[in-house]
Amino acid sequence: MPKPKRKADRKPAPGKPARKIVAENRQIPYKYHVLERFEAGLVLTGTEVKALREGRATLRDAYAIIQRGEAWLLNCHISPYSHSGYAGHDPLRTRKLLLHKDEILKLYGRVQEKGLTLVPVRFYFRNGRAKCELALVKGKKVWDRRETIRRRTAQREIDQELKRYR
Repeated sequence: MPKPKRKADRKPAPGKPARKIVAENRQIPYKYHVLERFEAGLVLTGTEVKALREGRATLRDAYAIIQRGEAWLLNCHISPYSHSGYAGHDPLRTRKLLLHKDEILKLYGRVQEKGLTLVPVRFYFRNGRAKCELALVKGKKVWDRRETIRRRTAQREIDQELKRYR
């Protein structure tokens, strides 16, 4: 069997995860109802990729938009690479997201609906390529958030009681 030509085409070694999560927005399930998830590639500069490998990204205020048939990631902060020279990158620049055309059209239609937003959930590397997991979300009301906290607390107490009787 011939050896794959590109590093990205190779399968991960046994025991090595195929995805290396770099940054994650853990507030998404708390603040939003997640309706759908999508995987998108990112158009990045060299120093941005190296900074991502160092885990220097923040997704807290980031969101995505669809403009002129293309998807864009806004307000995502990727800190400058520690060993770059004078020619680093702008940490808050708008970055292009790579999605299939049918996904972009589907998302464009859904984002036009009232109350739906496209937000990045996590950055990760899959087979050496930087990826962004996007979620189509609807904002939760205050009472929804309280209900989520109540449910999580109840589940934690149930798990503790079950663990005690094992």
